[in-house]
Amino acid sequence: MNREGIVTTNGHTNGHTNGNQKSLVVIQLSGGNDYLNTLVPYSNGLYYDFRPSVSIEADKVLSINDQVGFRPGMEPIKRLWDEGKVALINGIGYPTPNRSHFRSMDIWHTALPEDIGSEGWLGRVIRELDPSGDNVLTGVNFGRGLPRALSCRGVPVASVGNLETYGLFPDMEDQRLREFALDTFSKMYGGFQGGDAVLEFLGQTGLDALKGADILRTAPAKYSSEVEYAQDPIGQSMKSVAQVLLADLGTRVFYAQHGGFDTHAGELPSHEKLWTEVSGAVESFMDDMKAHGRGDDFVLFIFSEFGRRIKDNGTGTDHGSGGLAFVIGDSVKGGMYGEYPSLEPEAQLEGDLHYNNDFRNTYSSLLEQWLSLEAAPIVNGSFEQFDLIRN
Repeated sequence: MNREGIVTTNGHTNGHTNGNQKSLVVIQLSGGNDYLNTLVPYSNGLYYDFRPSVSIEADKVLSINDQVGFRPGMEPIKRLWDEGKVALINGIGYPTPNRSHFRSMDIWHTALPEDIGSEGWLGRVIRELDPSGDNVLTGVNFGRGLPRALSCRGVPVASVGNLETYGLFPDMEDQRLREFALDTFSKMYGGFQGGDAVLEFLGQTGLDALKGADILRTAPAKYSSEVEYAQDPIGQSMKSVAQVLLADLGTRVFYAQHGGFDTHAGELPSHEKLWTEVSGAVESFMDDMKAHGRGDDFVLFIFSEFGRRIKDNGTGTDHGSGGLAFVIGDSVKGGMYGEYPSLEPEAQLEGDLHYNNDFRNTYSSLLEQWLSLEAAPIVNGSFEQFDLIRN
């Protein structure tokens, strides 16, 4: 391990096995989170020089050392940091940065910076965790649509908008009518087996949806907690994650998103609101898991597709490159990983913070140290690892 906590081994680094139901919970911050206004370099005069209008006053920063601190609104994450449960991955990114939301997110989702990938890295994770596809709920997305990260041919993933009403034909109040509709649905899709490859794929997808839908709907009924989650979207998504995790349905990969981080204008109030929501949701989830004695069963990974420009544009900031990621949990070795990028003009990347560690370093660390999976086939190569997980 070097001074930045990097492990150079490519082998499994702890004793976890696939059978112990360790879960990975991923939160995607969509839009490009502003690194400089999240982990604020409040002691660096260049920060205020470059951002005369869109900066956090030094006396409002939640300092974690004499150089940087969290922005207001992140008090819950600051408390988790003080408990040693937050790892900050500084300067995270990839070679040849791309400022397009779509392309950059696609790179993070497929772990392929140079090529166009057809499989998501978490889809491959699910396939490795459940090669035979026995459990259609090994991966669950909370939100509309299916993120590219979870997409992988032959790998079933449930995508849940509202867990309370999730299922096939949930609005049919007449039970006999609903049973008839489900039976028809089953026969329709089941009839595709053994025929045309496309129809067979559609048939299997339909049967997987049929199999998983009503199972997931049982999770809220099994759930009991004194923790109150906020009513905002990420708060409710994390409540759903808690419900499914505590229902012990065999889900190993959870995915949630929170949008609005594309802060070209009006950044100061909107960014604080966004982080108040994310931080509150994380704290509620952590408290919930602790109350149920499940704090050691998961690790949270929070990322965004890129950071933002060093200079403000008057009321906001534009697309940049180097960013910040979080790994949070009771099993995490809290601390600073990687180097905070320099603000010196000669060290900038065309006005951006320079990335200094590949995002696949962090992916590899989580895969091998937490999920006990060989990382190389999933992230398309061998990468250095951070020593993130407690033995």
